[in-house]
Amino acid sequence: MRLLIVEDDLALAAALAAAVARRGFASDTAAGIEDAAQMIRVAQYAAVLLDLGLPDGDGIDLIQKLRGAGHPLPIIAITARSGLDDRVLGLNAGADDYVVKPFEVDELVARLNAVLRRQGAMTGSTLVAGNLDFDTLSGDARVDHTLLALSARERQLLGLLMRRTGQVVSKQLAEDQLYGLTEPIGSNAVEVHAHRLRKKLETAGANVRIETIRGVGYLLRSV
Repeated sequence: MRLLIVEDDLALAAALAAAVARRGFASDTAAGIEDAAQMIRVAQYAAVLLDLGLPDGDGIDLIQKLRGAGHPLPIIAITARSGLDDRVLGLNAGADDYVVKPFEVDELVARLNAVLRRQGAMTGSTLVAGNLDFDTLSGDARVDHTLLALSARERQLLGLLMRRTGQVVSKQLAEDQLYGLTEPIGSNAVEVHAHRLRKKLETAGANVRIETIRGVGYLLRSV
């Protein structure tokens, strides 16, 4: 799952990105409201970790704008504003949780997982295609209940394909989800991950297959 970290303190943003990466989350970073809004428009994120005191405005305004547009994206406000009125304002604006700086990363990740579990309870966190099932929260994939050994990129690609079983997933969308808008990517990186994932599914006896639609993208279908 990919997160968007909105934080103008570049050192803190980098440290937070590294910390969540060690816990299995990929991330992009934005330093202000305008950059964050643009990235949310062009990419898909599992959740946003949002600083409220930003150089181009108040993070509360971004939350209200997203909620006013009916956007369900989970948002955790991260801020030095510790007063009760501040917390109530943030939650009433539409934040799913409110974390006061300084914080322990383990607590933040626990809160993030709780938010994602609540989201999963509403949308369904387990994806199923044939004899393959994938838990979007834990990243565990199983064929006939046998756990597959997948890399982080392979799990991300599998989740993306299973959410769109029977539909073509463009190469551009796959690149955005696996690498975001800021990570470097080789010209055939997604092809490599798709090839390895295809072989692992075949070896495990999955009755679904990843097909490459030349010049377009990838398709997961039953066989």
